[in-house]
Amino acid sequence: MDKGLYTTADKNRKGLSVFFILLAGCLWGCMGLFVRPLDEKGLSSWDIVFLRAVCTAVCMAVFLLIYDMSLFRIKLKDVWCFLGTGLLSIVFFNLCYFKEITLTPLSVAAILLYTAPAFVMIISAFCFKEKLTRRKLIALVLSFVGLIFVTGVIGDAGKLTVKTLLIGLGAGLGYALYSIFGRYALERGYHSFTISFYTFLFASLGTVFFARPGFIIKNAFDSFGGVAFVIAFALISTVLPYIVYTIGLKSVENGFASIIASIEPVIATLNGILWFHERMTIGVLVGIVLVLSGIAISQLPVKGKGEAQEGLGQNVETS
Repeated sequence: MDKGLYTTADKNRKGLSVFFILLAGCLWGCMGLFVRPLDEKGLSSWDIVFLRAVCTAVCMAVFLLIYDMSLFRIKLKDVWCFLGTGLLSIVFFNLCYFKEITLTPLSVAAILLYTAPAFVMIISAFCFKEKLTRRKLIALVLSFVGLIFVTGVIGDAGKLTVKTLLIGLGAGLGYALYSIFGRYALERGYHSFTISFYTFLFASLGTVFFARPGFIIKNAFDSFGGVAFVIAFALISTVLPYIVYTIGLKSVENGFASIIASIEPVIATLNGILWFHERMTIGVLVGIVLVLSGIAISQLPVKGKGEAQEGLGQNVETS
């Protein structure tokens, strides 16, 4: 195969993967548009997490029945990958995050959650031999500082205690683990559809102990419009973003994928300004620019020695 053609195809594939990860972050950032109306119906945070997980698992099951039933098949020896994405990531991250928001301001909880890219980079360096390059670190710092401005966490930082710090870091670690276990599942040959289905199947089983299924059915499915709203919630905030994010992991390193997905709180902030009339401050604007700068730097072409070319799960030294 012609080397130039291979390089072009490789770049196009990576570019599409970056787009998928950005799309996932944008869709996750729209979650508040669904969560607030459900909250107004009296559903607790855990009710919403359970509803999201169950509806996603059901939607994926119906889709796989129509699309390709063979995608239901997994090997018993690989179940740990899906226990990792479903229980250790989705359930553990939500358990820590929702506890954190009862103890600290939302801005503090959000910024601690987005320590996830740092966890992803460190874990991926050990598990997948991904290099901690200067470009990654610069992109990480820019994005993290930008998130501090976006959330307005600076004025609330003094409210942190050792307990709240550890719980918040637990949320960030749990959030990061999806990229780690998702990568392991991909390397074992599983389709992104399979990974998404089993992730939320196990998440449903894990969150049922914290939720009120009877109350959810009575209040969330109280009309045809309510049913349509819940289905849209599952599809837009979970099914589609998790599928495209997992696809993106095929050609983008975990560390960079996590940085790119940090567009999520930026989109959430813009939605708050647009739909809920929250204020746009200079700090928020500066933060958005910094986050976008971090994402842009993470995608700059690699030049010079000592930097790794990212893509297709390989680290190739440039000469």
